[in-house]
Amino acid sequence: MTSFPALVTEHFDPSIAEQIGESDLPPKFLILYGSVRPRSFSRFSAEEAARLLTKMGAEVKIFNPSGLPLPDDAPETHAKVQELRSLVRWCDGMVWSSPERHGAMSSILKAQIDWIPLTEGAIRPSQGKTLAVMQVCGGSQSFNAVNQMRVLGRWMRMFTIPNQSSVAKAWQEFDEEGRMKSSAYYDRIVDVVEELFKITLILKGHTDYLADRYSERKENHQQLSSRVNQQKI
Repeated sequence: MTSFPALVTEHFDPSIAEQIGESDLPPKFLILYGSVRPRSFSRFSAEEAARLLTKMGAEVKIFNPSGLPLPDDAPETHAKVQELRSLVRWCDGMVWSSPERHGAMSSILKAQIDWIPLTEGAIRPSQGKTLAVMQVCGGSQSFNAVNQMRVLGRWMRMFTIPNQSSVAKAWQEFDEEGRMKSSAYYDRIVDVVEELFKITLILKGHTDYLADRYSERKENHQQLSSRVNQQKI
């Protein structure tokens, strides 16, 4: 669906890429959500973010977590694990959207993050990528899930944007087709993805340099020296 029933289009900025102009290539975003229910409000929120990012000019892919095994309960060669890791390598930034369950992010979203390796040889697949975090609540507004996701984003060495979304009483914020109704909660999602798009454009092309670390360069030099010296023995 390309229609935007809740969006006031005269206030929407479709020219962010032209205004910032940091890259000729569109930014690529991977979106993860944390519920596999048929009527999943975290998925609905994720899909709203995907539509908006696409309208801004981004390339967007949404990962379906259904069928992903529990972490360490299957080999890394599992098809869903390989699909997820390939998408993480592909993207410039991510959106994580989780329901809050028992005061925390869902295990379904956490399992997806746990399958993303901190290292793949010399490659850190999440390092230097941007991240936006969102949550949906069954009751009053809370920020437990987004706060937890921020900790995880930092641990994954990602640039998590300042803005975030938390939708209270999500069951009444979406219509029967799963489209979000016009509200301050919808406006905040527009704010979040707009900020994510802008910051990703600014960082795009510079992430390798920004993520380059003295300690890792030093460690790599020491490993090289050790290997060369070992060959001389």
